[in-house]
Amino acid sequence: MVEQVRKVAVLGTGTIGAPVARNLRGRFAVNAWNRTPSRALALAADGVEVFDDPAAAVGGADVVVTVLKDGAAVREAMEAAAPGLADGAVWVQISTVGAEAVEGLAEFADRHGLVFYDAPVLGTKQPAEKGLLTVLAAGPDGGARGAADAVFDAIGARTVWVAETPGAASRLKLALNSYVFALTHGTAEALSLARALGVDPALVVDAITGGPLDSGYFQGKSAAVLAGEYEPSFTVDNAAKDARLVVEAARAAGVHADLAEAGLRRFERAGERGHGGKDMAASYLAE
Repeated sequence: MVEQVRKVAVLGTGTIGAPVARNLRGRFAVNAWNRTPSRALALAADGVEVFDDPAAAVGGADVVVTVLKDGAAVREAMEAAAPGLADGAVWVQISTVGAEAVEGLAEFADRHGLVFYDAPVLGTKQPAEKGLLTVLAAGPDGGARGAADAVFDAIGARTVWVAETPGAASRLKLALNSYVFALTHGTAEALSLARALGVDPALVVDAITGGPLDSGYFQGKSAAVLAGEYEPSFTVDNAAKDARLVVEAARAAGVHADLAEAGLRRFERAGERGHGGKDMAASYLAE
């Protein structure tokens, strides 16, 4: 059972994984692997040891952190890493994979003697870079939780412990993503409707600013739309993937998630129009 963290292995160094690895390097020795090696090489300048094989990357690691696109990618990486995993190592799974996939990952952890923490995060590129993610955590209490908390403290501003059973945090993340996507589409549609009605969309922002409907999220997404600059902090394609998880979970639970379903269609439409790699504020471009 890991009680003190010396080395962390990060599998996945994309938009969130790279800053996560850098922030962890401020406190621990860090190994990293990415499916596309070139995306991990830049981390070497920050003192992260980069490997081209998952099993080598997890060698000697007390904690393994997975930050990959979906459940299938996480499972594939961990199967490849299996020969190098230490018995009793802590596995912190921060990707958004949905409640169904996380059950299979927890079973994998049991078979390989790992202590598993289901810990998806709230936040995109900028919060990740600043170590200000919100971690939603579910997993066993005891000595290993101290190791998990040490990792969470390095990458986040706040940890919300949901339950001792993995899966609960992923279910909470789906509910929260439903809210995030509603805000995203609400902002995009309000600005699009203003434009279609012959009103300057900037006046929508002006009317909301400083009032009860205002928020930092609204300001950030509306600024991207008004500037026509969609540098991705979370892409349309990734948002569609996560929105699909929300819709599937709602259907399985017997909930009529009308906004989530309409929002998924809007993200898909934006992607079909060539905006999949842009920030999800490009919902505005779905029209």
